Amino acid sequence: MDADRFEAMQRSREWFHSLVLLPGAWTVIRVDGRSFSRFTEEHFEKPFDERFGALMAETAQALFTELDARYAYTESDEISILLDPSFEMFGREVEKLVSVTAGIASATFTHHAGIPAHFDSRIWMGTGVGDVVDYFSWRQVDAARCALNGWCYWTLRKEGRSARAATQMLARSSKADKNELLFAHGVNFDELPAWQRRGVGVWWERFERTGYDPVREVEVSAVRRRVRVERELPMKDEYRALIAALADPTP
Repeated sequence: MDADRFEAMQRSREWFHSLVLLPGAWTVIRVDGRSFSRFTEEHFEKPFDERFGALMAETAQALFTELDARYAYTESDEISILLDPSFEMFGREVEKLVSVTAGIASATFTHHAGIPAHFDSRIWMGTGVGDVVDYFSWRQVDAARCALNGWCYWTLRKEGRSARAATQMLARSSKADKNELLFAHGVNFDELPAWQRRGVGVWWERFERTGYDPVREVEVSAVRRRVRVERELPMKDEYRALIAALADPTP
């Protein structure tokens, strides 16, 4: 058989290689830790570990800079990376994006933690800034829900309840009940660190840098950009306004 024809036949079996992001779509790549419930229980403090939070923020920053993204957000064991409609890396190929981002996350976390960790990726797409705002609002609401449940679950576990008993008790509890449970154990949920309840955001910020021009022998200034890692995110309408401002492609 002709070698070129044989190669073409084999490549035709790469069924999903031609999948690309929709033209003009806003895209979020969400990276999740694989089996991290067991993984974090074995290697980190519960319900929240400062070192684990820092590792997730470091991983989010690596993904953010590698993809030159518009925004990144991490809560619990997940990271969401926002790509604007003009993104063209890897020809916008879905296979490449999910595999490369999972690889970057796994390598970065493992390198800094010194413990093998695995991530997987999925893709979300929206048609406008409003969709983007809704997406990140949804994930922040999830962050608050997971934080409250996590604090309650591990409070019960540490006082001697089994995993099953703690889970069943929380399944029957309202949000108010959970807050009362924590308060009875000396924990005011609203006073916990913001990064635990609201997640961590990463974006580019501009700043003015002053230097010296040896030719003209004068001071000069230039606008540069740097990565901002924000652990004190706002919430609700203020957070939605922040996301809208970061996503809006107009200057």
